[in-house]
Amino acid sequence: MRYPSRVTGWGARHEADRDIDKIYPLPDFIAKLRRLADALEADEPFEIQIAGERIYVPARAVVSIEHERDEGREEIEFQVTWRSREA
Repeated sequence: MRYPSRVTGWGARHEADRDIDKIYPLPDFIAKLRRLADALEADEPFEIQIAGERIYVPARAVVSIEHERDEGREEIEFQVTWRSREA
């Protein structure tokens, strides 16, 4: 399923690189994870808004879990990765 771009309609869209970390209250985070899990389980696309931008994640996305440890700090990232259609 393809989604329209708000900028160019159905065509390719070139945007600047973006790297945002957004902290959510725990109930909101849980709800987003639950919606993502439901979409993955149903092999359906997932839609989420992050810092004012609507992101469309295709059903073909690859999921992974990353663990990092550095100078007394640890981090787990649940990652969802896909190639954009314009790439």
